[in-house]
Amino acid sequence: MKSNDSLTRTKLRGSTALQALALICMGSAISIASPAAAQTNDQNASDQTAVKTQQAQQKQGKAGDNVVAPETDNGDIVVTGSLIRRDAFSTMEPLTVITADEITQSGFDSAASALQSTAVTQGASQINNYFGGYVTNGGTGANTLGLRGLGPNRTLILLNGHRLAPAGTRGSVGAADLNVLPTALIKRIEILKAGASSIYGSDAIAGVVNIITDTELNGLVLDGQVNVPEVGAGTSYRLSASFGYSGERLKLIGSLEYYKRQSLAREDENFTKCPIGGYLSGEGTAFGSGDYIDPATGKPKCFTLDNGGVTINTVALPTRQAYDRLTGALGNYNRFVPAPSVTGGPTPGLLGVDYYTRDSFDPRQEKEQLVTPAEIYTGYLQAGYQLDILGDAEVYVELLGNQRHSSNLGYRQLTLDYAQGSPLLPAEYRNGALYNPNEISNGNIVAARSFIGYGNLNSKQEVSFARLGGGLRGNFFFSGWKYDYFASKTFSDGTYETETFLTDRIARSLDVVSDGNGGFVCATTTDPNCVAAPPLNAASVGGNLSDAYRNYITKNVVGTTKYREFLTSLNVNGPIFHLPGGDAQLALGLEYRDASINDTPPQDSQDGNLYNLTSAAITRGSDNVWEAFGEVYLPLAANVPFAYRLNLDASGRYTDYKSYGSGWTYKVSGEWQPVRGVGFRASYGTSYRAPALFEQFLGATSGFLSSSTDPCDDYANSQNPIIQKNCAAIGLPADFQQTSGVTVLSAGGRESGLKAETSTNFSGGIVLQPVLPQSVGSFSLSVDYFRIEVSNGVNRAGAANILNLCYGDTNFQPGQGYCRLVNRDNNNALTVNNNYINLSTDIRRGVEANIRYSRDIGPGRFILNGNVIHYLEQSSKLFPDDPLEDANGTITTPDWVGSFNASYRIDQVTFHYGLDWITGDKNATYNYFSLNPDGTIDQDYKQFLKDNYYFEVPDYFLHNASVQISLKKFQITAGVRNLFNAKLPRITAGGYNMVGNTPLYSGYDYVGRTFFVNTTAKF
Repeated sequence: MKSNDSLTRTKLRGSTALQALALICMGSAISIASPAAAQTNDQNASDQTAVKTQQAQQKQGKAGDNVVAPETDNGDIVVTGSLIRRDAFSTMEPLTVITADEITQSGFDSAASALQSTAVTQGASQINNYFGGYVTNGGTGANTLGLRGLGPNRTLILLNGHRLAPAGTRGSVGAADLNVLPTALIKRIEILKAGASSIYGSDAIAGVVNIITDTELNGLVLDGQVNVPEVGAGTSYRLSASFGYSGERLKLIGSLEYYKRQSLAREDENFTKCPIGGYLSGEGTAFGSGDYIDPATGKPKCFTLDNGGVTINTVALPTRQAYDRLTGALGNYNRFVPAPSVTGGPTPGLLGVDYYTRDSFDPRQEKEQLVTPAEIYTGYLQAGYQLDILGDAEVYVELLGNQRHSSNLGYRQLTLDYAQGSPLLPAEYRNGALYNPNEISNGNIVAARSFIGYGNLNSKQEVSFARLGGGLRGNFFFSGWKYDYFASKTFSDGTYETETFLTDRIARSLDVVSDGNGGFVCATTTDPNCVAAPPLNAASVGGNLSDAYRNYITKNVVGTTKYREFLTSLNVNGPIFHLPGGDAQLALGLEYRDASINDTPPQDSQDGNLYNLTSAAITRGSDNVWEAFGEVYLPLAANVPFAYRLNLDASGRYTDYKSYGSGWTYKVSGEWQPVRGVGFRASYGTSYRAPALFEQFLGATSGFLSSSTDPCDDYANSQNPIIQKNCAAIGLPADFQQTSGVTVLSAGGRESGLKAETSTNFSGGIVLQPVLPQSVGSFSLSVDYFRIEVSNGVNRAGAANILNLCYGDTNFQPGQGYCRLVNRDNNNALTVNNNYINLSTDIRRGVEANIRYSRDIGPGRFILNGNVIHYLEQSSKLFPDDPLEDANGTITTPDWVGSFNASYRIDQVTFHYGLDWITGDKNATYNYFSLNPDGTIDQDYKQFLKDNYYFEVPDYFLHNASVQISLKKFQITAGVRNLFNAKLPRITAGGYNMVGNTPLYSGYDYVGRTFFVNTTAKF
């Protein structure tokens, strides 16, 4: 399978092997909250929630539609990202709030799709349903969320204020899977885009996302939604039943939900039909210098090895003379296609082909799924029972159960290595020496290799997730104080099944003897089921394999993943003394968490018996942490000259992890409104992320890269003079050809002393919420600058990246720099060490603006929301002595992102229109790929890229529109996502993972125009 690492990239140095893997979010548009929001502290909602209401505005003498919080029973409100109840609305940090109505009006069919929208992620990379063919953390089918482009492990996901444990399959489970969320009961989603480890603990580096469920439902609600893409494939359905009961003491709310997403294959879309190495632009055609023009059509060949193709129907032999497939001229070749009509000449039965003239397309490749299918069942129950004891306490419980069935259909090439002397080879080809002995040649030199288009193989995943939680909350001993005790246990059990080739079976099948009747049987006497491999001939090379042979060499292998997490916490909060601006508040708490992972790969994977796939050992380990935390809120002044509001908040947390030890995090925030309606705010703090269990305990994994990954392979034809110089310096001949795959060794970093990564986070800005006449309307605007710096980051450098940075270094020295992770043995076989280590630094800087305007127009109410972010820097470096490399503005890392929507409501009818916008710097990608190891730009190489590659994409817009009719007991919403069927950008292949000629970037909508209908009935 293909590998995907959000921080791994390989520079394009005169080669089409450049890879820059990106995990981005699906484009969409949803409503954006005003610059700040707040949260309630009543008995049926979490201490970290936010809602829309007018009450707190009215406390400040304002009116309108700004996002604020309701009062609790004693008149207090609580700001999101804090544990403290307050008596006045605060805007210390920017927040985004999304309501259930906004999710519906925008056409999202699940919580996952809403959370992965541009409005939430602001162009940051995500793992979504487009990555079925890639090796991703959490396994195929998992959907994760990361803010500020810092990845899902640095974003904390909460459900009703309590952290959501990871779920998924395979050893790299480390982030919450959005598929487990109860979409039917979501009331709102709050996004705090600031570090908050001093409040929430580990992982809250880039921000916190809190999903809040409905606490007021009474009766029965039936809800259904269908999303139908115009292409006729990829339809999704969601059906749910929600219920609520409220008695004198008991309150009960729950839901049952079914979701199904059908697959959308590459063959269902037109834009995937003919990927080429170059690009198409406007009315004309422009191609990079590497494009192969098919003589039969006079146009670039589809599915070359540069983009989308894979070698099939081809034989590899030691270099020898043959007739050219196209011209008939005699030449030297090492790749051939079967030609039964060729009975004479130096290579009977074969014609010579080069890189572009070999066969590289099988129609079955297009059956690979662009959108993976899934079937999900979710049940949720929350209940509270009021007591007359323990401070009028309430006992509350939350039960969440979820099961996901997902799959992915992939395409596989089969290579058969025939050993010297094999009777399966024509006599004239038996004595060649093509490759060194390998795992299927039974200890013999390889004389010939057959590249066969095998066909489609399937993989399946099943994940069962359960969270059982509950607690007790009520009045504490002191006047005005509250307490909340919570405990939960989470279970995630995954099974992953893969249909694949087995190395030992292929090896046995290639070791044959004559059956005495002109055929062959396996030489082994220990495997009675063995089926002999086919002779190398036109039929077998063309994929004509018997069912018996196919059944013998393939097997469904099954692995299991178990993840457990236990959490318990206690916090108390209340007033401590009075200040001019109100009561000073204090919150104190303790928390304990314990987590374990146990991933048991298939035995064949553990034994390294999966042919052309990585091996994997058992991942097993646990970690626990004790934490103590506190927060103090100081309202220093209110309603005095030059200080309409002056508030200060400080929090701190002491952490003691079993794995890496102890440490402190802190945060200080403040707001100052010199006059009513004009405010300034700022915050500064530290956060941390403990290494995920898989980063610590990942079982030793050996993988491979193709021989062409060696930068010195055929380096004389490289257009990078630095690589040419360095490969020559170690004594390799100019025509050197790598005959072995590159071995990649990966493991967790526990044994090497992996530590937590730390970060600093600063934000500051201005908030305008003027009091305006009703005839003018309600207006709010915030503009904030932010900067996040992650140090000591846990990461893997990436094997291909390590190799290119090693041999592309102007100060090349074996055993130094990146080359310390590379070993070239006496046979020139390469091994790359790619373990998790503390090495990276990441910086994100930018300016974010939120605007909201509303007023009565004619018979209805108009509301406009907008959110725009301009990233100033998105840089990273792998090693401490490396220069920072800024990817800001490159393809898949946009520097400008915007989300806008407008709604107009007349009585029971609401018209909604949304727009998402993504754009980047037209020169940024060229600059980024032209960076020298010292951080300067190689201008000559940049010009080379511009002359030969096209790495520019236009502004990308996604529109959605809907109409919602709301009656007393019934609501229907109908609309269109991707209203104008936005044209996907096309670039040159060679720089990014591609879908057709479009970069693989989930900010783009590959599905196209989609119609949706949602209906809700209340009883």
